[in-house]
Amino acid sequence: MDFLNNIFSSATSFLFSKRGQSVIGVDIGSSAIKIVQIKKKRGRAVLETYGELALGPYAGTEVGRSTNLPKEKLAEALRDILKEAKTTTMQSGIALPLSSSLISFITIPPVEEKQLAEVISLEARKYIPVPMNEIMLDYSIIPQEDSPTDDLDVQSAKSTGKHPQDVLVIAIHNEYINNYQAIATAVGLQPSFYEMELFSSVRAVVDQGIQSVVVIDMGAQATKLYIVERGILRASHIINRGSQDITLAISKALALTVVEAENLKRSFGLSGGPEYKELTEVITVNLDYIFYESNASILNYQKKYKKNVSKIILTGGGVLLKGFTDLAKISFQTEVVYANPFGKLETPAFLAEQFSVAGPEFAVAIGCALRRLSEID
Repeated sequence: MDFLNNIFSSATSFLFSKRGQSVIGVDIGSSAIKIVQIKKKRGRAVLETYGELALGPYAGTEVGRSTNLPKEKLAEALRDILKEAKTTTMQSGIALPLSSSLISFITIPPVEEKQLAEVISLEARKYIPVPMNEIMLDYSIIPQEDSPTDDLDVQSAKSTGKHPQDVLVIAIHNEYINNYQAIATAVGLQPSFYEMELFSSVRAVVDQGIQSVVVIDMGAQATKLYIVERGILRASHIINRGSQDITLAISKALALTVVEAENLKRSFGLSGGPEYKELTEVITVNLDYIFYESNASILNYQKKYKKNVSKIILTGGGVLLKGFTDLAKISFQTEVVYANPFGKLETPAFLAEQFSVAGPEFAVAIGCALRRLSEID
């Protein structure tokens, strides 16, 4: 099963799919499942239906809580949301969580194209802590810069006429693939691919351009950061703190139940005023940690490539916290915007405000659906 082939080239090619055929993008997160069904009409991708279903109740916990459900329960939840959203097709693409993979950026010496796979596989063994027969390995060659970046590159280029090649390598354990295939089969979905959620998200929220942008995806369990340049992933980082951690911190600090803490967080966030000073402090401490880790990754990228990022794009349900963008702008000192993946779809005009708010949560599902639509001849 291909993961990386034509990922970014398909990001804008969905306009050429066969008219009228519907497809579904599926995003199975740790706290919720999101699905989006689209089709092509009049040269545009048109939204037909979408839906979100919390997984907490399926694990006997609260809405918004991160879960670790068995595949049978996930299949049950997926079946329920497909029914609730009244989907009409089984043609689909499914996103895999970033936590299920190992991502590495490696550099290999200049080799002939026919030797690439073998050389990359040998080099990747240094970074993968499990036997190669237990994983699925895929890679993508990162386009070279205009000039070598250091003395060793210069010497190699002079002697061979070619530069060392940077390669993005992704390894996914076969068990994850088998589980997702079992879930799809149980529900009756017909996915043509399984791809990492980061590529779905980038496809949905990053426009074509030469400037470097940062995508920050804050989920319940973790916050993911992707740096994208010219449509190519250049760096990624997982911060093991998400929106659920903020809720649990509020619950502990204010002696509230988890449900009460979640409701308080959603109602007021960072905009509660002086009477909610302690709430603001708890949230700020947790976000400061996430922003500090994010800034460290951005700084490493800027030092390595001597380039600045042009803006921060926010995705994931956690970024919808009131006051989040204000604090983010102070921390990053650059343009900060909410992702607008529904902007790549034709949607009812009277629901524009609703879609602008829901956008960050549905970036992965929309990106997945766009790729699936692009595959239809």
